[in-house]
Amino acid sequence: MAKVAELAWVPLKGGKRKHAYGLHTHFEILRGVPGPIDVTSANPKGQHDERAVLRRTLESDRCYVIDRGYAKFSLFNAIVQKQSSYVCRVRDNSSYEIDEQRELTEADRAECVLSDLIIRLGAGRKAEDRSDHAVRPVIIETTPHTSRGKYRGGSTGQSSDGKLRIATNLLDVPAELISKIYRLRWMIELFFRMFKGLLGCSHLLKTKQHGVESQTYMAIIACLLILIYTGKTPTRRTCEMICFYLQGWAELDELESHIARFKANDPPPQK
Repeated sequence: MAKVAELAWVPLKGGKRKHAYGLHTHFEILRGVPGPIDVTSANPKGQHDERAVLRRTLESDRCYVIDRGYAKFSLFNAIVQKQSSYVCRVRDNSSYEIDEQRELTEADRAECVLSDLIIRLGAGRKAEDRSDHAVRPVIIETTPHTSRGKYRGGSTGQSSDGKLRIATNLLDVPAELISKIYRLRWMIELFFRMFKGLLGCSHLLKTKQHGVESQTYMAIIACLLILIYTGKTPTRRTCEMICFYLQGWAELDELESHIARFKANDPPPQK
């Protein structure tokens, strides 16, 4: 938290401040919790680049589910050398040499898998820019879209030709499971959305380091207390109601009524 506070107010030229920082974490999908968080400058260059941060923090016996921003041959090689595995989306124009074409099962086709290959990535590149292990791209059919920018009614991401290319070194896992594993990657986006939006940490209330620390700690503690009391993931509305009550803008019975409705929205148990 001290590092977050420091980087949230980094002075720039002309006396202006940046008000930004980068958070990097290993999010454990099956447990739904983050691991240790590394805090860097918001400028994604050099040692602050997300791929460089991941490479410094690699662990053994892990499966890294990562997006195409991490697609780099040297990183793939480092993961394998660490005796771990990866499932990573690669760019549409990736070059490779096909070693083997695998037969698809009915379960694979049900998951919209179009092809299952064994290849060598980096065909035509220098030795240090190639993969040093067999790579398996699983190509999945998806909805094509064109990047039109935030204010033109289209996708803000990169364009897609309707084929999702997932590279992995897991050679013995069914293709249908590779597709399902990659879908779970979105959980890290939901975690950071909660951190920035639900916790209110996208807007800083203080201009001093200890003030930023206090705000972030209190936001996390509040969310944990809500989870313990209600048994549910806190929502923005619940956090707002608690803030209104603490500020004297809502009565205790209003807060209790909201929490009672919040609990009542639990889905009925499955038989």
